[in-house]
Amino acid sequence: MRHDQHAAIEDHLVRHEFATTRRMFLRRSGAGIGLAALGMLLNDGVSRAASPATVRAALGLPGFPNLKPKAKRIIYLFQSGAPSQMDLFDPKPGLKDRRGEDLPGSIRKGQRLTTMTSGQKTFPVAPSLFKFSQHGRSGAWFSELMPHMAGIADEWCIIRSLSTEAINHDPAITFMQTGSQLAGRPSIGSWLSYGLGSENRDLPAYVVLTSFGTGRRDDQPLYDRLWASGFLPSKHQGVKFRNQGDPVLYLSNPPGIDRGTRRETLDELRELNRRRLGVIGDPEIETRIAAYEMAFRMQSSVPDLTDISGEPKHVLDSYGPEVKSPGTYAANCLLARRLAERDVRFIQLFHMGWDHHFGLPKALRGQCSDTDQPTAALIRDLKSRGLLEDTLIVWGGEFGRTIYSQGTLTADDYGRDHHPRCFTILLAGAGIKAGITHGATDDYCYNVVEDPVHVHDLNATVLHLLGIDHTKLTFRYQGRDFRLTDIHGELVRPVMA
Repeated sequence: MRHDQHAAIEDHLVRHEFATTRRMFLRRSGAGIGLAALGMLLNDGVSRAASPATVRAALGLPGFPNLKPKAKRIIYLFQSGAPSQMDLFDPKPGLKDRRGEDLPGSIRKGQRLTTMTSGQKTFPVAPSLFKFSQHGRSGAWFSELMPHMAGIADEWCIIRSLSTEAINHDPAITFMQTGSQLAGRPSIGSWLSYGLGSENRDLPAYVVLTSFGTGRRDDQPLYDRLWASGFLPSKHQGVKFRNQGDPVLYLSNPPGIDRGTRRETLDELRELNRRRLGVIGDPEIETRIAAYEMAFRMQSSVPDLTDISGEPKHVLDSYGPEVKSPGTYAANCLLARRLAERDVRFIQLFHMGWDHHFGLPKALRGQCSDTDQPTAALIRDLKSRGLLEDTLIVWGGEFGRTIYSQGTLTADDYGRDHHPRCFTILLAGAGIKAGITHGATDDYCYNVVEDPVHVHDLNATVLHLLGIDHTKLTFRYQGRDFRLTDIHGELVRPVMA
């Protein structure tokens, strides 16, 4: 930037300051605190980014964590499309003799159906084609499709009694992520970034990785708003690493621009933006400054993060044959471990391909082949490095699937529709009571009959394990205090260690 351009902008800012009103004065006073926190973030002399707790402390407000945390970070393995619980974790052997029978009305209880099956004349019961067996000291039941996850049966807490409110994919995934079926609320990762801040100033607090499943590559799409910050400051949104090509674009400097020149340019921009922030107090200016600084640091941190050439062969082998193929679930699981080592707060893997309305047996084999070995390897890898004791693992999708077949039921093929009334989710790691199965469903895997858990309860428990009372992590927007669990949520204490 030429000196005369810089001077003109500075002059404009100075003249604008003289027009400050009483309201602007108040906004500037608030911005001063934001600038102080921002200064901590940008200060090269500190090893960690300033957290929202630091800012709250400066304001005399309670900070987070406000409980003793069991976990420092989360790796959320989201299986997008809804895995079939009765084919993987919730066996119903008694249904073998009821194959093809119509689902009893006493079980359906008039519950709503999707438009994909509401027009069926019958709802034929489709028992799972897959064998189940018990594993570990806990005797947990796993399908033959999950031998590696079954091999660490005593690490898992299996919740069979989860329920949700949405019956279609988009609102259901949105509900799992944000606590609301309507788009626009902050995601769970954004809430944690807002509440706890970052432990690593060179990487985002919230990183998202995506992969395509072999079970159904044309599965339901994912939208960036699923990891957006909603009405929270946008610096808390998730940063998605691409699953093809470079994980982050524009990490290299343009031709003719070296790192020193880029640093000088950012220093100039930072000074101008800080002056503007002092004038109008718009927090998005602070976000812009932080984003520029993070991008600069990521030029060094991301190439180091994604370079797996130094990983021992036995570690790479444990994740399976696809670990060296960027963008696969296996590669993302290894990357998740490397992110956890670097104290990234919230790491979320979305694996698509679980929406099996037709041809479920073949498609499910593909999905399990993608995910079973890498998931188990990730947990073993974390445990061997002492990271599992402060990392919470969540494995699951947005709802369950029906015991009745969608479409024609044959001897070796069936499909399953969406089912929100009961599904299974798995937890492991920090703060979790390992080797237990919580909750139960009826003989048709259609209704919860023991220890129901709602999505709001799950999210309340996740926040609790990170040291946050979910009723106190709020943000005032449009005259109302919002939170991830809305006005609901009870801790699922039996699953906590």
